[in-house]
Formats: sequence, C-alpha cells, structure tokens
Amino acid sequence: QVQLVESGGGLVQAGGSLRLSCIASGRTFSNYAMAWFRQAPGKEREFAAAISRSGASIGYADIVKGRFTISRDNAKNAVYLQRNTLEPAATAVYYCAADRRWTSYRTAVTDYDYWGQGTQVTVSS
Repeated sequence: QVQLVESGGGLVQAGGSLRLSCIASGRTFSNYAMAWFRQAPGKEREFAAAISRSGASIGYADIVKGRFTISRDNAKNAVYLQRNTLEPAATAVYYCAADRRWTSYRTAVTDYDYWGQGTQVTVSS
C-alpha cells in the first residue's frame, strides 16, 4: 500500500496563496492516480482536483475551476495543489488521496483507497 503525508496548510489572509504538498511512500508513485479533496466544518468531504498517473489528464470540481492548480512530480513522489486568491470559504481540511485502479482520474471519495491525514487551511477575512 502507499502512505500519504500532506503539508503546507496553515492560516492565511484572504487574497493570499498556498501550495499544498502530498508526499507518497511505499509503492511506485507513478502507478497511482492522485486527487485532492476538502472537508469544511460541518460538511461532507468533497472533490477538489485530480490528476492521472502520468499527469496528462487533470480534472477540477466546477466550484474550484480557475482557482486551483493540481500538479505532480513522479520523480519526487509528490502531488501539489496551488491555491491563489484564497477566500474564507476555502477554509477546510484538505486531503490527498491515491488509487492504483485508474489510469485516468476519478472524482468520488469512494474511488480512492488511500488517504493522508489531512492538512488544515484556514483563511481569515
């Protein structure tokens, strides 16, 4: 199995930027489709962005399109989520997820078998 560790969260003012990182270990990273989900207080976990094994296919949730950028570096076993122009509504725990069943990307929580512990992002107004 693969282990995932997120980092890069924190407290940021509205309008600021963050780059979240997720480092994988344990298996061949390039065999896994990767995704970022987020869970705001009192809400269900929701899809944000996903990327295929090679990085050739990328998908975003409609509500974040244009504001998130997902990327991966298979040589570093890493996937990233760049967030610019943050707003308070972006406050959530952000989770990295992985699955080796898919060559492309998927968007449902149930599509991913492996999860990180999450990193808190808090945006102050």
